[in-house]
Amino acid sequence: MTKTHSARGAAGAMYAGLGLTVAATVLPYVDRATTHRLADHIRAGYPSYTRTRVDSAVTTWLVLLSVIGVLGVAAWIWTAWAVRADKRWARPAATVLLVLGVGTGLTGLLTRDTSGETGLPPELGWAGMAPCLAALLAVALLWRRPRVPGRG
Repeated sequence: MTKTHSARGAAGAMYAGLGLTVAATVLPYVDRATTHRLADHIRAGYPSYTRTRVDSAVTTWLVLLSVIGVLGVAAWIWTAWAVRADKRWARPAATVLLVLGVGTGLTGLLTRDTSGETGLPPELGWAGMAPCLAALLAVALLWRRPRVPGRG
């Protein structure tokens, strides 16, 4: 892969995805300090839970989402480096990471827990999907064929 306009655009999309991943990772902490949507969502699904048990569930979600976020940040940095370094395996690696990211995001967005509700409130689930849009753009740019001069 040569350093084409597409590769530079893909790297830019990756940095945008990195920013979206950081934002999606921080959002549950902002929620905990302000709106309490995650706690309210858990409380609505499990009305018999005590405040301590709801707080424990929120903490568990924060740890899980933080680990996913850190792995996502590492994946963005590693893949952006591979693209910028013009590594041959950058395109397939980015594609695999896109599939993993979409799968992880959809799991957070759609998986129902024992209460019958999704484990995460929709706002946090959709926030987890936002980096996938940047990943889709990056992968599309990486696999785009460069234009050959003189061939319209």
